[in-house]
Amino acid sequence: MADEELEALRQQRLAELQAKHGDPSGDPSQQEAKQREAEIRNTILAQVLDQAARARLSNLALVKPDKAKAVENYLIQMARFGQLAGKVSEQGLIEILEKVSQQTEKKTTVKFNRRKVLDSDEDDDD
Repeated sequence: MADEELEALRQQRLAELQAKHGDPSGDPSQQEAKQREAEIRNTILAQVLDQAARARLSNLALVKPDKAKAVENYLIQMARFGQLAGKVSEQGLIEILEKVSQQTEKKTTVKFNRRKVLDSDEDDDD
């Protein structure tokens, strides 16, 4: 009897943790929707990119997934509005990557606050 109660408590706790952390295995409909969306994205990207550009984009996704996602969104948006004439070559993808990099570029500035320290030794130099 104690084993059954313990197992019920474990199952309840597991369900709470999955709900708290947003575990996708808990809701199969959400998982299917995400999978369909990914398939649609891949289909659109396969239609607008040639093989070399697709390979470059997949390499970028391994290193910088957020930047690759931004480029994918940009390409899909351009395809939906009919702004792409034919397939995008690797050189065209490089130009798009440069555009996205310029838009998301972070300017780093360093500001030094130099404080003048009053030192009693400075006045006693004579």
